[in-house]
Amino acid sequence: MPTIPPAGGRPAADEPHQHRGAAESFGSDAERYDRARPRYPDALVHRIVTAVPGPEVLSVGCGTGIDARQFQAAGCTVLGVEPDARMADLARRGGVETDVATFEAWDAGGRSFDAVVAAQAWHWIDPVAGAAKAARVLRPGGLLAAFWNVFQLPPDVAEAFAAVYARVLPDSPFNAQAMRKQGPDAYRALFAKAADRIREAGAFAEPEQWRYDWEWTYTRDAWLDQLPTHGTLTQLPPDQLQEVLTGVGAAIDAMGGSFTMPYTTVAVTAERTR
Repeated sequence: MPTIPPAGGRPAADEPHQHRGAAESFGSDAERYDRARPRYPDALVHRIVTAVPGPEVLSVGCGTGIDARQFQAAGCTVLGVEPDARMADLARRGGVETDVATFEAWDAGGRSFDAVVAAQAWHWIDPVAGAAKAARVLRPGGLLAAFWNVFQLPPDVAEAFAAVYARVLPDSPFNAQAMRKQGPDAYRALFAKAADRIREAGAFAEPEQWRYDWEWTYTRDAWLDQLPTHGTLTQLPPDQLQEVLTGVGAAIDAMGGSFTMPYTTVAVTAERTR
């Protein structure tokens, strides 16, 4: 679920990675983030693990270690790199060795890896510098895999939520039309840009795009627990955030107390060839 506005919500020249305040706002409630954010398909983790020459994985922008723990469970040794010390501390408490740094400035200290992964984080990294850095720390035959969970609100849910945003946050880009258009198509330009910058690094085979479709049913409480971790809300004043939560909670109650969310996980991957 990329936490940047959908297409049209921000000028093209205004790159997500330039918004460090937004990028590093998620640690304001790291435990909620770790508890409420969705995991990634086991099939994706398995495909990455079986595609690489060894078990050593670097998780870039690892946050609280959600993806890192999934790779550990699949038998990998994982090092995380995370710029927010609050998120990194929680990742360490969860058993993930984590360095505090932006990926662009991080010192690998001569270490190399079989896979460099970025779960829900590559758009916060300079795409040119990030691809070049990944090439330097990957072993030949290693894999760069940047992936995102993208949700698609059902039409009736989108309409109900948009009405709340229009009332509480009238300047938000998440109006009814934008909410209806959320999903992998809305982020096509993001995925294409990631692939283009990987090509420019000159050290990778032709990038591939992998897609996994799945769904999850949210109760009212589960969705309200996750909602404050979305990038559009992490920097809201508490009173406005509470208005959003109250309004969205009432909308879910009106739907019967739960709804089913279609998700697509999209991965942009490339093998390091030289």
